[in-house]
Amino acid sequence: MFTGLIEQTTKIKNISINSNGAKITFSADFDDVKIGNSIAINGVCLSVTNIENNCFEADIMLETLNLTNLKNLKKGDIVNLERAMGANARFEGHIVSGHIDTTAIVKSISKDGFALRMTFNCNTDLIVKKGSIAINGVSLTVVDISNNYFEVSLIPETIKNTNLNNLKAGDTVNIEYDILGKYIQKFTQPKYGITLEFLKENGF
Repeated sequence: MFTGLIEQTTKIKNISINSNGAKITFSADFDDVKIGNSIAINGVCLSVTNIENNCFEADIMLETLNLTNLKNLKKGDIVNLERAMGANARFEGHIVSGHIDTTAIVKSISKDGFALRMTFNCNTDLIVKKGSIAINGVSLTVVDISNNYFEVSLIPETIKNTNLNNLKAGDTVNIEYDILGKYIQKFTQPKYGITLEFLKENGF
């Protein structure tokens, strides 16, 4: 589990992609990570397979490549990193699983006072205004929404410390919807019998 608060960014040292999957290599200032531990790269939960002098390796299976923007990465690209949340850590951001739901395309970027306002095109069925969303692993609040796009606003701290500051119109980002919304959508399907009428009848 992650929180969507990026710990650091780093440049990809190497990424090799073939018909079987991919291997990614990156450096990070993490002195407590062991082989088998989870690190989110651009919001994608990956397991560390090798460590040498603060240089980490991870495998990326085909399913992950197909669903995320990791397939577009190349040597030198900057990615967001977050270690899995410790059980004794303060829980900030929001619940982020590291399991990407879809990708979105950057529609526009504009100044909004000291912030940057970013608009993304994607399916918005599971997005709510003022709700949480993870973009490239960054926990953000949705400030506006329509049928096929949503908007977020980035404070200077987020702009400075994540790779979202490198985005431009047309770029692809990883999207993880709020996990609460995904469960609600599932359990309100007709086969589960939880309807608006059922909730009203039971005091909700």
